Amino acid sequence: MLTTKDFDYDLPDELIAQTPLKDRSSSRLLVLNRDDRTMEDRHFFEILDYIKPGDAIVVNETRVIPARIFGIKPDTGGHLEVLLLHNIEGNRWETLVKPARRAKVGTKIEFGESGNLSATIVEELEHGGRIIDFDYQGVFLEILEDLGEMPLPPYIKEHLDDQDRYQTVYAKENGSAAAPTAGLHFTPELMEELKRREVEIIPLVLHVGLGTFRPVSVDKIENHKMHSEFYNLSEESANRIKRVKANGGSIFAVGTTTVRTLETITHNHQGVIQVSSGWTDIFITPGFEFQIVDHLITNFHLPQSTLMMLVSAFYNREDILSAYEHAVNEKYRFFSFGDAMLIF
Repeated sequence: MLTTKDFDYDLPDELIAQTPLKDRSSSRLLVLNRDDRTMEDRHFFEILDYIKPGDAIVVNETRVIPARIFGIKPDTGGHLEVLLLHNIEGNRWETLVKPARRAKVGTKIEFGESGNLSATIVEELEHGGRIIDFDYQGVFLEILEDLGEMPLPPYIKEHLDDQDRYQTVYAKENGSAAAPTAGLHFTPELMEELKRREVEIIPLVLHVGLGTFRPVSVDKIENHKMHSEFYNLSEESANRIKRVKANGGSIFAVGTTTVRTLETITHNHQGVIQVSSGWTDIFITPGFEFQIVDHLITNFHLPQSTLMMLVSAFYNREDILSAYEHAVNEKYRFFSFGDAMLIF
């Protein structure tokens, strides 16, 4: 029986990428070949060598909102940090609040100096989660653009000068609390070259939420509960994926969010990919049977994380851990702004 510690590895702090590279596609690419269990050191722009005409890359078009806002409790002057996770309905949001001990039900929060945005905490959740009702004047997303910050992960300590570097070049649908980071390596030029080579680029959406920030805190992985995230696959995208598969093409999933969306849909519909929208809490661990994804483009993930478990399910745990050891020895850059891996 696998435990959380079975997905651990040693990572020196200096290998955690703090800033993005100047050129997105110049990051390194570790290619894992599942057929002969070999690995190869390449650069991301060389991913063109592995994708054939008639294949498809499926991308997550979610866009990160400036979801980290800072407020004050008007009764005490105490400071609170609020991270928006997803819009439940109307002005009600699920959030993370720090410090949580100061964020009790009924707490009032004011943001900015204009008085255009205030909030009331209406429910407490675990791990610092809070349900908040907002009150504002104007357009909410415009207010966030003015007051909010990009919600970079806690392991990134450096200031991000160019906020667009935490967005994919194809991001469209506002709603994520974190970027689908495997897509950060693509440039407009690389996307155009894929199209020129008759590779299908097929969009879907999964808004990245609390599951990204929640650690695996149990020993037995089957006891971990994933948080639900909203996804949407249009009828057009579903039909394009079906055509690619019917014509013998391969599906390259860009990132674990894309994998989770596609496999949720196929598992919910008896192996058939089709138009679908809803919430997924799928937890992919070794032993999972993949039904639609052929190849995976991904970043290097945190030790003992659900994403380490997913990539181990896609290949196998031993070879993934060996690949991570190789990446550490070769001084690859890790996590959100780090290098990439192609599991081929």
